[in-house]
Amino acid sequence: MAYSAAVRRRRAIGALVSGVVLAGAGAILLVAWQAGWWATAFGSALCILWIVGLDCWSALRGGAPAMPADSIPSDADAMPLLALLDQVPVPLVRIDGSGARVLNRAGRHLFGTDDRILPTPPELVDPAADRLRHEGRAWRISAVAMGGARRLAVLIDVDAEERAAEGRASDEMIDILGHELLNGLSPIVSLADSAVTAAARGDAMLPDILSTLARRIEGLEGFTRAYRTLSRLPDPVVAPVSLRDLGDDLARLFASRFGDAVTLIMTVSDRTATMDRDQLTQALWALLQNAAEAAVAAGPPCRVDLNMAADDQGLTIRIGDTGHGIAAPDRARIFRPFFTTKPNGSGIGLSLARRIARAHGGDLSLLPTARTMFELHLATSSAGVPHSSTKQRPD
Repeated sequence: MAYSAAVRRRRAIGALVSGVVLAGAGAILLVAWQAGWWATAFGSALCILWIVGLDCWSALRGGAPAMPADSIPSDADAMPLLALLDQVPVPLVRIDGSGARVLNRAGRHLFGTDDRILPTPPELVDPAADRLRHEGRAWRISAVAMGGARRLAVLIDVDAEERAAEGRASDEMIDILGHELLNGLSPIVSLADSAVTAAARGDAMLPDILSTLARRIEGLEGFTRAYRTLSRLPDPVVAPVSLRDLGDDLARLFASRFGDAVTLIMTVSDRTATMDRDQLTQALWALLQNAAEAAVAAGPPCRVDLNMAADDQGLTIRIGDTGHGIAAPDRARIFRPFFTTKPNGSGIGLSLARRIARAHGGDLSLLPTARTMFELHLATSSAGVPHSSTKQRPD
């Protein structure tokens, strides 16, 4: 009876721990799937499969008759668990307070030990740490609490994830290029055949066919130039730039392009910031054009807001418009090269603007607001008097 009660108690505790670990692994899998961390998602899925398999094995074993405790080998319960853990392709580590042990073959290979990790890296035993640097490689720590100071940690190779992401980006770029080139070449070939036939017959439609052919060739050439611009962005040459002077240049460009059809409201700090002025002007001009076109499409009153503020932490530029906003399905795709919702758009403006921002050590993002608002942030030094002014574009 005592043995049966102990078995039931042990199984109840095991079921509770399995449920907690399964919930934690499921949460990690969901976050990894949404963030595109495929290695983390794969490792979490394997952990979930391991837990489900272990529970099934325990359930099937539950119908066996009870045996005296001294007739069961001490490691009998651990054998299926160890066999499953050993096949997981990512390093698994059990953390107990200030120490850590490897749990599978990948972990033994990484740390060069069969059991305890000596010396234990401080990042492993720090619950707040999510990164580990070991033998020149970067690892992300995804840990699940197992009660008390015990945690199960999965180590994800950050470099491998980055290589996988680069591979996916390259494949996507090749698919886009192939699709666009085929779409551009197919009508050109057809029009060329029609022109040859029309010339042989003396058809009066020949000039119209040649004119259409020329436009298609120009369109394909424009796409090729756009791709070349996107892929050959030079390194920025930074220098101190007055934000007021930059704002005045953009206001003059805006007035010459949109006249009185769209009002530009600027709020500019009277400071300087280090940047490549030509590149940043190109990025901001692409954002301003998109904003103005969206405002015009929505109808009057048409307004675009440009806010440039700099402090000791960096430069922040926000551009918003009075348009209808960006559809939810498109918000995750607008920065992809050649993605556009405009009939005659090239789809490189936002991609190029983000590349310019990141080349400066910053980033460009779409803020999660109902009104379309882009934010470009550069972590750059600035200087000057912190005085701001608001004005409309010059006439």
